[in-house]
Amino acid sequence: MNKLLDKTLLGNIEWEATWLGRLNKARTSPINKRRWRNFRANSRGYWALWIFSILFVISLFAELIANDKPLLVTFEGGIYMPVFAAYPETDFGGDFATEADYRDPFVQELIEDAGGTIIWPLIPYSYDTINLDLPVPAPAPPSAENWVGTDDQGRDVVARVIYGFRISVLFGVILTFFASIIGVTVGAVQGYFGGWTDLIGQRLLEIWSSVPSLYLIIIVSAFLAPSFWLLLGILLLFQWVALVGVVRAEFLRGRNLEYVRAARALGLRNTSIMYKHVLPNAMVATLTFLPFILNSSITTLTALDFLGLGLPPGSPSLGELLAQGKSNLQAPWLGFAGFIVIATMLSLLVFVGEAVRDAFDPRKTLQ
Repeated sequence: MNKLLDKTLLGNIEWEATWLGRLNKARTSPINKRRWRNFRANSRGYWALWIFSILFVISLFAELIANDKPLLVTFEGGIYMPVFAAYPETDFGGDFATEADYRDPFVQELIEDAGGTIIWPLIPYSYDTINLDLPVPAPAPPSAENWVGTDDQGRDVVARVIYGFRISVLFGVILTFFASIIGVTVGAVQGYFGGWTDLIGQRLLEIWSSVPSLYLIIIVSAFLAPSFWLLLGILLLFQWVALVGVVRAEFLRGRNLEYVRAARALGLRNTSIMYKHVLPNAMVATLTFLPFILNSSITTLTALDFLGLGLPPGSPSLGELLAQGKSNLQAPWLGFAGFIVIATMLSLLVFVGEAVRDAFDPRKTLQ
């Protein structure tokens, strides 16, 4: 048993050492250094990547920034964190065993009378919290309590923007990731094998790409309740087509190069040749398209939400915020908030895509 454990540990150590060696080699290779210098030389794309990353990381902690539940509550010597756990009202001396409503003045009075404290997030509203104490009918204009006002249901716009930004980026990243895997695989098979495989694949691709995806979404939403994963699955059926042409062209060009023919003559399997020898060269062109595909995925979700065919009603959505701005022209803060956030997000992604394109351009060198 000890010998088996020693052998397993030794195998894991060797595996980790191999991958660390490959990672260090990739970091220190001259071509990757040149790509990184070219990327940084595009200062607009470099800083856009930093700004977008910071905004996305902040949105990941949306529950700690905008929430209708306190971050911390102290009551009779006990410490409670309602943002992470649900506590019944009876824990604070109330009458009901249901979860406490910390915005209720009665619950706040119970905690304060016992000498406790309530620490609220920076924005004391979640994306679905309705402000019932508005001085004017909703949508209410910007104020000290609601920095960018409220929508037509009395929900805080800033909170919905933060949550909507997060769900839009996560949706786009997930859709781009799986669409890239499918598109690269299909394009690699078509380009490497060629012949009838490529011919039949291209004809099927032409038929599939001619299917109107919007009509399919309308039909599906007619008899199925819309959800994040259902919408992701439907869009994934069509989004993977974007990368097939690029990868297919690279594999068609690289399958007859000498090092590939030599590897084939040495008896290497087709899968090994495709993965180890041809794919790295094909990924150079593929990676330059990824930021733009991510941009397209986010735009598609926003458009569907604007048309009412996207996420379920009540979800934090930038497209739904734009739709409210169109329906409430007397509340310009709704349209401006949605437009500024979407325009900034998509512009940052375009700038990053331009920097990635410069980084992988072999003709671009730094003096």
